[in-house]
Amino acid sequence: MASKIGLAALAVLLIAAGGVATLAVKPPELLKVGANYGAKIVCSNVFIAGRDGQAVLADDVQAPGHPVLKYLKASVDQQRKTVRTQFFGFVGDGMAVYRPGTGCATVPDGDVALASQYQFQPIPIWAPSPNVAWPTGSQAEANPAVQALLDQDALAGPGMRGMAVIHRGRLVAQRYGAGFAATTPLLGWSMTKTVTAALVGIQIADGKLSLQQSGFWPQDDDRAQITVAQLMSMTSGLRYNESYGDVSDVTRMLYLEPDMAAFTAAQPAEAAPGSKWSYSSGTSVLLSRIWQRAAGDAASTSTGILALPHNRLFAPLGMHSALIEADARGNLVGSSYMYANTLDWARFGQFLLQDGVWQGKRMLPAGFVDGMQQVAPASGGQYGQGQVWRQGPLGDTPGQLPADTYWLQGHDGQSIAVVPSQQLVVVRLGLTPRQLQYHPQMLLAAVIKAIPQ
Repeated sequence: MASKIGLAALAVLLIAAGGVATLAVKPPELLKVGANYGAKIVCSNVFIAGRDGQAVLADDVQAPGHPVLKYLKASVDQQRKTVRTQFFGFVGDGMAVYRPGTGCATVPDGDVALASQYQFQPIPIWAPSPNVAWPTGSQAEANPAVQALLDQDALAGPGMRGMAVIHRGRLVAQRYGAGFAATTPLLGWSMTKTVTAALVGIQIADGKLSLQQSGFWPQDDDRAQITVAQLMSMTSGLRYNESYGDVSDVTRMLYLEPDMAAFTAAQPAEAAPGSKWSYSSGTSVLLSRIWQRAAGDAASTSTGILALPHNRLFAPLGMHSALIEADARGNLVGSSYMYANTLDWARFGQFLLQDGVWQGKRMLPAGFVDGMQQVAPASGGQYGQGQVWRQGPLGDTPGQLPADTYWLQGHDGQSIAVVPSQQLVVVRLGLTPRQLQYHPQMLLAAVIKAIPQ
């Protein structure tokens, strides 16, 4: 009996060993997604935000994420500017690399050298004037009543990392979470989509693009009829699965594909252009590729194109901390990966409030921002025609808000509310998973009551 037990135990061990070997050689795609996700988040927060890698792994990746992520290990190579992650120390093999000017990229094919080519050195071309009112200068006019609202934890929400309120062009209140400061770059997630819309608008102002332009696929392809406007309003008709927590189109694009734009461009049509609204991060990455290609004639090199957001948008607005990361093939990830500190996110919100005009200079076509806010007909009233939301986070609007309120929204509780009728911008950034049911609408409603009319 003892020998039979011993043989049985040995057989179990051999089977287990075979399974471990299989995991090491060919891990399930979901584990690859998790490993590359962890590598990307740690990389960006270490090399862009200057945070401790192990703290980022614990706080940003493991604590709010899938339970299996607690088995993820990360190693940071400060010299090579890389982060490698593995489950149990040998499964998954996630990799991300940092490049100056374009941040971190997941490297699912392992070609770090190729991914490292897509970088540039930002050149400071803007200096703030202390004599100009915020947000183009450094002045602030604190409003104690609004500050008291931000100081209420219930209104700030769990996991808050940065908040700012701008009223009539003045910074009237701000607050930061423990371990974070006004200078800390924070990930906006899908708020990046609205920045992509503005970059499209710059190309339209330059005469390089138009909203009705099409022909981004071969002429004999039905998808060739898709216009820039339909991509902007999420009504392209392309099939795209935006669900998270599994290997879907969006998680595959972000963590398993070195060329995110090519992956999305290969998706088939499932509806006639303009007939169906479907939220799609892939759509925003396609828009990034479209404006990058449109700008190509004016930029002598690929690195010149990558520098365009810095030179044409961020530097003029004084958004010195802002950076849109590129993928492993140089596509700016205009769906998800912009980092900026709280006040720089506020500058962008103020730029929209001012109809794309900054310090008296028109940067976006007249009427472009207004068009962004108009409801996309197929969206049921929830989404605008230019990568903005007409409904607040979680799809409802508790409290009484002005009808012209629109939102930039991002994963895990990122939001910017823009209220033109109140000359108000309210920024709230943090790490607040959806299941916590935080509504920044309540904060916005309280701020509106507190500001002078």
